[in-house]
Amino acid sequence: MKALHDFVKKFEPAKDNKLAHTTFDAFYTFLFQPDAVTTDGTHIKDGMDLKRLMVHVVLALQLLYVFGTWNIGHQHFLALGEHTGLLEGFHLKVVYGLIQILPIFVVTHVVGLGVEFIYAAKKGHSVEEGFLVSGALIPLIMPPDIPLVWLAISIIFAVILGKEAFGGTGMNIWNVALLARVFIFFAYPTTISGDEVWVSGIEKVGTEYFAASYGWAHNFFDWIFSGVGLSQFGAGGQAVVDGWTGATPLGIAAKEGWEGVTAVYSTDAMFFGGIPGSIGEMSVPLIIIGMVFLIVTKIADYRVIFGGLIGFVVCALMMNAIAPPMDALTADTPGVFKFMAIPWYYQMIMGSFLFAITFMATDPVSSADTPTGKWIYGFLIAFIGLIIRVMNPAYPEGWMLSILLMNTFAPLIDHYVYEANMKRRAKRTSLMAEQRSQLITMRNENN
Repeated sequence: MKALHDFVKKFEPAKDNKLAHTTFDAFYTFLFQPDAVTTDGTHIKDGMDLKRLMVHVVLALQLLYVFGTWNIGHQHFLALGEHTGLLEGFHLKVVYGLIQILPIFVVTHVVGLGVEFIYAAKKGHSVEEGFLVSGALIPLIMPPDIPLVWLAISIIFAVILGKEAFGGTGMNIWNVALLARVFIFFAYPTTISGDEVWVSGIEKVGTEYFAASYGWAHNFFDWIFSGVGLSQFGAGGQAVVDGWTGATPLGIAAKEGWEGVTAVYSTDAMFFGGIPGSIGEMSVPLIIIGMVFLIVTKIADYRVIFGGLIGFVVCALMMNAIAPPMDALTADTPGVFKFMAIPWYYQMIMGSFLFAITFMATDPVSSADTPTGKWIYGFLIAFIGLIIRVMNPAYPEGWMLSILLMNTFAPLIDHYVYEANMKRRAKRTSLMAEQRSQLITMRNENN
């Protein structure tokens, strides 16, 4: 390894050649760990560096990438009424998912890292690893059919205005991945809302839905599959099955409540993630695995996650107390009350809350910094997010908005935590001084 390192270092250009040196530094950073970490010589001893921290988060997301790739294909074929079993047409589902997700992944990283590269060359510093996590998160929170041009624009917006404008990695006040999603949501709302956007390859023609024709990539794999006797994609373009809906459970719950949701999706499908939605936000068991991994490795602070879980349950129970009982709901009951009546444990598995509180809210840069502040921060994200989910019929999911809102108020939370700590210490110091004065007075009286 040392020989390889010395060989690569021979090609290092002079630092006054900013463009060349930034290019070399990016390649060098990709190949090797930093030259020095705080393992000795300081009062802080830690072998963790920024690259290792980022890599841990990316590793925690890999199972979601695998599942999301399969689920893209699974939802596509369910709409067509083909290969409806979990393992039926497995090769077709995985290949279809890869054809959809790879361009999203490539565009995300080429555009995001391209912006990082331009700013690094302009400022004359190293290419930072900060986009590594954002680049891994953005594809997972997008619809599978997201137009690549709009995706690229949203990433440019998020990286420049949400990160570089504040000084780069470690300086951003908002979560960069969520800024990309919020840009898409407000600039191109039909791209990230509605029913059919969450299932790939489905187009609405008049009042009917049809599958889009397959492209050259599908035809190439058909040639391979035909040679080994496996089922193939075919021409595509056929109508979807009667009664198909691409609505997510949350979209249905906003109008029909839990009864409407279970008429379309089983509880198992929602728990394991076999439902339409963003690419990587659905599978509860895989998200929990990632959550445990990040907590055990101390990459994510458990206070934010558990504070969020508490806030979610408290808010859901309050809504349950306000809404009529589930068995008292009728067809005439307003949709908002039907939504409020859903128990917290069903609310938790039918959306992206666990993904958001695990991978988005725990961003160490944009979250609260104090231990007490982290509990408050996580609690408020869940509490406010659930209110947005239930009360806003135009957008039945609230974590994007609530996390960005609390990113904004995180410094204020820390400020009041510091103020409370200082007042408590001042009060304790005053009490100790008073007790000491009384003790001295008693001693003098006794003498």
